Amino acid sequence: MNCQKHLFDLDDNHHYLNCAFLSPLLKSVEEAGISGAQSKKRPWEVTPNHFFEDSERVRSLFAKLVHADSPESVAILPAVSYGMGIVAKNLPAKKGGNVVVAGDQFPSNVYPWMRYCEENNCELKIVEAPKQFENRGKVWNERILEAIDSKTELVAMANVHWTDGTLFNLEEIGKVARNHGAYFVIDGTQSVGALPFDVQKVQPDVLICAGYKWLMGPYGTALGYFGPRLMNGIPLEEGWIARKNSRDFAGLVDYEKEYESGARRFDVGQRSNFINMPMMVKALQQILEWGPANIQTYCRQISSDSIQKLREHGFRFEEEQYRAGHLFGIYLPDSVSKEEIREKLANQNIHVSVRGSAIRVSPNVYNTREDFKKLVEALV
Repeated sequence: MNCQKHLFDLDDNHHYLNCAFLSPLLKSVEEAGISGAQSKKRPWEVTPNHFFEDSERVRSLFAKLVHADSPESVAILPAVSYGMGIVAKNLPAKKGGNVVVAGDQFPSNVYPWMRYCEENNCELKIVEAPKQFENRGKVWNERILEAIDSKTELVAMANVHWTDGTLFNLEEIGKVARNHGAYFVIDGTQSVGALPFDVQKVQPDVLICAGYKWLMGPYGTALGYFGPRLMNGIPLEEGWIARKNSRDFAGLVDYEKEYESGARRFDVGQRSNFINMPMMVKALQQILEWGPANIQTYCRQISSDSIQKLREHGFRFEEEQYRAGHLFGIYLPDSVSKEEIREKLANQNIHVSVRGSAIRVSPNVYNTREDFKKLVEALV
């Protein structure tokens, strides 16, 4: 694919290699948000159907993106932490078990399990990254597999590590988790949208994705896939719109015991957000038009030469087999000061993040080889 910068309103003087922090806004998504905000100027034009139409479109588009069998399995949430809270509430507690997570995992996929373990006398098994750099990704994956045992209740992972893009073999990890009867929960925030994800192959019990990074959507909306084992769980809140017959506004006083079908029971209150939902629709439509596989290939193509040049100057990277193309860490030589590099990049309008011990670089379809050329010049 070709560079898609024309679809964004980006300053040519800035080299934005930081989509893992916050995606820039597509022009089409911006227009949808403005239109949604303006709709409230004429509230008499808003009908009951407007509370359902865009949210159902979002459900269908996300289901297509992750290859879910049906939109019924998709919930509309406000954040990853909310989705993980649903999982924690519905886990069948087993005293003395364990929960397996990766070291330095994003807090929204750790804090719920810390509390769960405290309340249920369980062990939180944190599998740290290997200290040696050779075969780091391979060894890390192997250690995670070894940590899963007959006492494991839950394996909570990401597809790629948020600090440096280390790839985890979710199909293999999920298979081992299922063999031990453990639940398998994925935070897809830093991968879904830019890296192909197939719930039919990975078979997670839950996949939760914040919408404002690689899904190109607004802040405050997350999307979740719920598999069969948790589909009939108890939601975090008892909203009116999650109940059966909620489309009948006149009949809302006839309280319903049953929930709406599928994962709709887990939807956040006010999920029909008239600004965020139209924005999310446009964003998902564009992601599907590009295709995550094409995005991943494009990111690898524009960065490959620069990665090789930086290697020659002593910078270290995870091996390609265990490194995402859209998000990767640059580990500095011992002689290079992280603070000095950070200041130098900022002064040249090269936007990246420092996460853990790595400089995190996260390109997308609006970037070019020229952005990476500027990055190399600043680093060396």
